[in-house]
Amino acid sequence: MLAAVLPAVPVLLGAFTQRATGLGFGLFGGPMLIAMTGPVVGVSLANTLSILLCVLVLARTWRDADWRAVLKLGLPALAAIPIGALVVHQLPEGPLLILVGTLVIAAIGLVVLGRSCAILRGTGGAVVAGALSGFMNVTAGVGGPMVSVYALSQRWNRKVLVPTAQAYLLLINLVSVASKGVPDLTPLGWISSITGLVLGAVAGEWLDRRLNARTGHWLIIFVALAGGLAALIRGLIIL
Repeated sequence: MLAAVLPAVPVLLGAFTQRATGLGFGLFGGPMLIAMTGPVVGVSLANTLSILLCVLVLARTWRDADWRAVLKLGLPALAAIPIGALVVHQLPEGPLLILVGTLVIAAIGLVVLGRSCAILRGTGGAVVAGALSGFMNVTAGVGGPMVSVYALSQRWNRKVLVPTAQAYLLLINLVSVASKGVPDLTPLGWISSITGLVLGAVAGEWLDRRLNARTGHWLIIFVALAGGLAALIRGLIIL
């Protein structure tokens, strides 16, 4: 019984972070779900719950989404996923994670240190961000940070980023679940996970309404940077 209820904790934390910043469920909830349920079930469960979370958040925020940006990011991401899958089978995991983490950290550094430097603006920026996000999602499970980098380059506020990121992540995770299937959980496991998801989303919406623009900006940077550091550290540990 305890094993079925425990996943609700990382699910709640991940949903809370993603609702407040637009991203973070895979970063904060995914690794703990994998540790608790194993890599196969954990990744599939994270993908499935991410779909539910995106739908839940979009139901309240879809009017502010930049749907053109969703297509600009999503199509290159879908095209890059098979390439990432091929690379996974060709390169050792350690160096691959170090490369992914370094790319994220470098991109965020450019945005933070040179705000006037529009490194990922316009259609070209969306194509680069989407392709890198899809590649990183399938190779290291950290596709979100590049969406944050694109959002920061576009000077989006959280009102636009939150629904746009949900629509993009919904597309990516639907493809992932369609290819791998829904995880086999007990009824209690599903109930506890979905309960944590809803509670986290509600708490995240409460926080979102109380964050000022500057704090929200730095929170987005923190979440994206944490994703890059997580990939880098995992790669170094494997080496």
